[in-house]
Amino acid sequence: MGATPFHRSILEVRLPKHFDKPSDMRYDGTQDPLEHLTTFEARMNLEGVGDEVRCRAFPVTLAGPTIRWFNGLPQGSIYGFSDISRAFLAQFTTRIARAKHPINLLGITQRHGEPTRKYLDRFNDECLEIDGLTDSVASLCLTNGLLNKDFRKHLTTKPFWTMHEIQMVAKEYINDEEVSQVIAANKRHSGYNQTKHS
Repeated sequence: MGATPFHRSILEVRLPKHFDKPSDMRYDGTQDPLEHLTTFEARMNLEGVGDEVRCRAFPVTLAGPTIRWFNGLPQGSIYGFSDISRAFLAQFTTRIARAKHPINLLGITQRHGEPTRKYLDRFNDECLEIDGLTDSVASLCLTNGLLNKDFRKHLTTKPFWTMHEIQMVAKEYINDEEVSQVIAANKRHSGYNQTKHS
């Protein structure tokens, strides 16, 4: 066997018989390494494998320059998965996605003519990128950017809403809005047909 960054103790452990290698996961150095590591760990937890197997499986997920980086690690320098994790994050640290600040949510406003459903989808997507976001800040920012006057007025009746409560109330307003749009479209269509037949 050629030179390898793994210590002999890792190489001596046999892979479980039905182990599903994570060959569908690929990291080429352009994505967030923390996200890759977290996804890999979740997969290994699901497989129920130990530290040595995690070490042996991790290089399978590397592609292009990242596998060359891995193979360039000093021979026998990896004794456990924490060694790989530490080296991997140190090498690709500039690729770690920076969490957005809650202030970014103030820039997410409902556009004129944008359905409330679409606005809430955009707002929720942005919320997912903010670490440590509290319901009070999220609800305040959401209310601030909302153009649906009835929904906005409803949200100001209470000083604090959880995002779950807002989603439940939003269903009502979204349904009303969508029904109103269908009725308006039907009126326009029937008005068009009447003028066409006159």
